[in-house]
Amino acid sequence: MSPTQTDLTPHVRAERERLAGLLAGLQDDEWDSPSLCRGWRVREVVAHITMPFRTSLPRVVVGLAAAGFSFNRYADRAARRDAARMSGAELLAVLRANIASPWQPPGGGPAGALSHDTIHGLDITEPLGLPSPPVERIALVLANATPRSLSYFGVDLAGIQLRGTDADVRIGDGEPVEMPVKDILLTITGRRPLSIRTK
Repeated sequence: MSPTQTDLTPHVRAERERLAGLLAGLQDDEWDSPSLCRGWRVREVVAHITMPFRTSLPRVVVGLAAAGFSFNRYADRAARRDAARMSGAELLAVLRANIASPWQPPGGGPAGALSHDTIHGLDITEPLGLPSPPVERIALVLANATPRSLSYFGVDLAGIQLRGTDADVRIGDGEPVEMPVKDILLTITGRRPLSIRTK
């Protein structure tokens, strides 16, 4: 799909605000519930979401070097460390204080920021049965997906095309497989196995 021309900044802020509101209603034990990120509880996911707001670039470089310049290894270590030393209330306060933060992942731009917050938000809300982002917001994430971003998750879509049933979204080429856009996003990011139902 080609990137949209929509200004994504308001959507990034709206998603952070939505997620902060949902997190504010969690019970203490729900912060320790498993998320869709393998090996991470809700608190590790929130620690990861808020890490860019709390960590300077020099500290990131030092952390990356210690992790052998593997970002995934560094992110996992940082999330576990910060989740262990910060309470849910402290993590939530960081998110609330940075709803309007201009942070964007390196090379990702506003689309990267929206994808980051939306995908990790689903990592939290899906297992807890909490409301999903609006369909339109998920569709924007998918509309801005690139071959590079899709390949990051290693999901094989060869020979199929995922088509949204609730928004005009198409990912891939081949035999159509229809599903809600939320399920498309969960599928292409490896959160949900692909169930083939062709039309």
